[in-house]
Amino acid sequence: MDEITNALTIDVEDYFQVAALAEAVKRNDWTSMEYRVEKNTDVLLQLFADRGIHATFFVLGWVAERSPGLVRRISEAGHEVASHGYSHQLIYTQTPEVFRAETRKSKRILEDSLGAAITGYRAASYSITAQSRWALDILCEEGFLWDSSIFPVHHDRYGMPGTPHEPYILQAPGGGILKEFPLSTCPIGSYRLPIAGGGYFRLFPYWLTQWGLQKINRSGQPFIFYLHPWEIDPGQPRLKVKPLSRFRHYNNLHRCKGRLEKLLERFQFGTVSEVFAQAGVASQPVAV
Repeated sequence: MDEITNALTIDVEDYFQVAALAEAVKRNDWTSMEYRVEKNTDVLLQLFADRGIHATFFVLGWVAERSPGLVRRISEAGHEVASHGYSHQLIYTQTPEVFRAETRKSKRILEDSLGAAITGYRAASYSITAQSRWALDILCEEGFLWDSSIFPVHHDRYGMPGTPHEPYILQAPGGGILKEFPLSTCPIGSYRLPIAGGGYFRLFPYWLTQWGLQKINRSGQPFIFYLHPWEIDPGQPRLKVKPLSRFRHYNNLHRCKGRLEKLLERFQFGTVSEVFAQAGVASQPVAV
């Protein structure tokens, strides 16, 4: 097992809330859908407990509002709880006023459940981009200390290419400061391969993920890995969506839990805050 501790993160949202299925499920339909996130998250909690691993769980406010007991179980098991916003809408489609209201609401729901401050944040679908840099100012103003929303790649839905690939101190446009843990990418020549988890973990061959993560650790840096509870749930309902969305969401669901177990045996993991504390992050802020 590698000696570097890497950040293990879970984005706690249900299958019907993801962007890939938005064409089939409208926001107003959510309450009528089969609710599977609690059971799937409990499977992950047991998996981590069996191995003595702690992770960071970015909990969607909509889920936390319906399952405050789940939020408490996550925390009582020794994991870190952070915010995933409230409604899983892409930030660059929201106004700053709506984003602030939702961010404040989700933070309050989580803090009321735990009786403790929530200081970490991850945007839905990594949607802090060049179009929505203003969201970083709002995070600072609302009391967040760290973020993991920036994916330094080109993508059709997210990405902020040209930003750092390793944990760093971020200076928001308005001058506020956040610790930023960008989603991991692996250098292949001049190209940066997205390798941080989720769909990349399911769709790429397992050996490619392990190779890329090993390469990051061998460079002396930690990586950050993410997964969603629905990704270990091959029994979830199949919704009628376009072929690309169907491929992105459903492919290799039946393999994902086994792959995760292999990954947990191969690498050392902890929470985002633990990894930040151990990483040698430069003190000079980077403006984005």
